[in-house]
Amino acid sequence: MPFFHIPRPWTNVASRDTTDPSTYGARRQFIRTLGLGSIAVAAGPLACQASPEQELTARLEADSQGAGPLDKIPENAPKDVFPVPASGTYTVPERPLTERLTASSYNNFYEFKHQGDLKTVWPLVDDYEAFPMTLEVTGEVDQPQRFDIDTLIRSMPLEERTYRFRCVEAWSMTVPWTGFPLSALIRACNPNSRATHVRFTSVNRPEQMPGIAGGPWYPWPYFEGLRMDEAMNDLTFVAVGMYGAPLPKQNGAPLRIVLPWKYGYKGPKAVVKIEFVRREPQTFWQQLQPTEYPFLSNVDPSTPHPRWSQATEKLLVSTTDVRRIATQPFNGYGAWVADLYR
Repeated sequence: MPFFHIPRPWTNVASRDTTDPSTYGARRQFIRTLGLGSIAVAAGPLACQASPEQELTARLEADSQGAGPLDKIPENAPKDVFPVPASGTYTVPERPLTERLTASSYNNFYEFKHQGDLKTVWPLVDDYEAFPMTLEVTGEVDQPQRFDIDTLIRSMPLEERTYRFRCVEAWSMTVPWTGFPLSALIRACNPNSRATHVRFTSVNRPEQMPGIAGGPWYPWPYFEGLRMDEAMNDLTFVAVGMYGAPLPKQNGAPLRIVLPWKYGYKGPKAVVKIEFVRREPQTFWQQLQPTEYPFLSNVDPSTPHPRWSQATEKLLVSTTDVRRIATQPFNGYGAWVADLYR
């Protein structure tokens, strides 16, 4: 990866662009306005794309059950710790926030769905129990640990950070995440000097996650990895909420890793295990398609995906506001991370 020197574009001005409850409560209007099929690009790693008609049918069927994507926050999530103060450092003043409804209804989560209308995950998450859950820490640490995630969330220095999110499929969002730096958790884990990388493993519950049960050819559970210097970088974030509330199930509850300078699949959802290891670990998509999904997977507009360009992206502001913009090296975070790849 070449070195890019990019001045920091952030300012101390933060804004909120969340959807009023009266708006997202009107689910029939949501169904009429959520025509995202026309903007979907190649739907995901090794995936096929559904037609707009199929997407609309799926959403109508889900709507008939009387639930929408914003109703999928786990009932026993620690809601009382939200909202938290917004950071003045981690902001994206040059573009608007993505509408909350869009960010909660248009996403990939292969554990629930990996065929057909890939982005309509939320109708399939009702059986998934995100709380209570534990986070296991093993490997090159002085003492293996197991954290109750509810207790962990309450013990960490929570803040809200607004980040650009860039999917490898060439669409993007701007999302206000609530969480804490991964470095704070790593310090609590006390890894030893032999640890060079961190390996993450996601929850594996085929009885609750239909994508796992219906896709035995995938190497479940989902797994990802980072170099230790990447994991300790200031930007690397453990998200436990978004838009001032706990994460909905379809967005990775109870916690996910957010890496704004990398493609989205590098940030595993519903993480239940962290392992400190001595060498670079293989990752889920790298194991399946090593030429398409390398270990680093930094956002790089100059290097196309084998099946599409990465020079531009479709920024999803809302279900009706989609903008074609140029992709930035490291997704605009070069001032924070470029030195890691010299």
